[in-house]
Amino acid sequence: MADRFNAVLITRDEEKKQSVSFVEIGEDALMEGDVTVAVEATTVNYKDGLAITGKAPVVRRFPMIPGIDFAGTVIRSSHPEWKEGDKVILNGWGVGETHYGAYAGRARVSGDWLVPLPEGLSVHQAMAVGTAGYTAMLCVMALERHGIAPDRGPLVVTGAAGGVGSIAVALLSARGYEVIAATGRTAEESYLKSLGASEIIPREVLSGPAKPLGKERWAGGVDAVGSHTLANVLSMTSYGGAVAACGLAQGLDLPASVAPFILRGISLLGIDSVMAPKALRLEAWRRIAAELDHDKLATITGTIPFGKVIEAAEDIVAGRVRGRLVVEM
Repeated sequence: MADRFNAVLITRDEEKKQSVSFVEIGEDALMEGDVTVAVEATTVNYKDGLAITGKAPVVRRFPMIPGIDFAGTVIRSSHPEWKEGDKVILNGWGVGETHYGAYAGRARVSGDWLVPLPEGLSVHQAMAVGTAGYTAMLCVMALERHGIAPDRGPLVVTGAAGGVGSIAVALLSARGYEVIAATGRTAEESYLKSLGASEIIPREVLSGPAKPLGKERWAGGVDAVGSHTLANVLSMTSYGGAVAACGLAQGLDLPASVAPFILRGISLLGIDSVMAPKALRLEAWRRIAAELDHDKLATITGTIPFGKVIEAAEDIVAGRVRGRLVVEM
């Protein structure tokens, strides 16, 4: 009998009511692809939490195995770039949304979606980074391309105690930026300062309706929250600054004014990690391996067994998860 393995499966009934359960499946149940990977570690991102809880329409095909990230070893490949035994990472590409994802013992995907596990990173560390940390690096790279250097002034990071925020704080501080961390969990002040934040501001400072223009407080920032928070960040960005936007924890809306754009010449940099081209992915992962402090990464990271994935998804949407969670398969 073919090897069988555990998986998380999201289904929906005729009334579109979603349910989630652990099931046992075989490789014959997987979707098409030219590379099969033994999943050794995965993670729980905010997006995974939305998929499992159904709080947002992340899943667009049912049934679905969720999980947008994995790291593991190639066990079969007809793709020219990959061979048995290769260590690989996958982030995004609709995996866990339209194509069976990471929350299973095996994944069959297109080899075009994979990147090599960088030298110096374990599969556990790669998933401690995951899409959240990879997105944080894409934000840092975008700010640098826009010319926002450390001598321009401080940068703000919203949702700073979350996955994207924690790694953004660590990456930016390591690059010499002064980092202001905005969080709804002010009890995490010592944690955020250990990652390199120089100042902590409570979420409430940014979460209400924004003025068209506020006092100039930072040269830019990384925003994983959206809605009023992003509007406030934009209104307080100094002349010629830039903000990298990558999330929607507060909402999809942006109740902002054009004033910061036309009176201060600031830029809003949209960050998409799902369909980012391979060259950008490779550069982001190369820099993560080279620049992210492994001790800080360990501080950010908790580990859970596969059987706790559904519970962790609920916790992350409720804001009860600090930093990153690695799921050991």
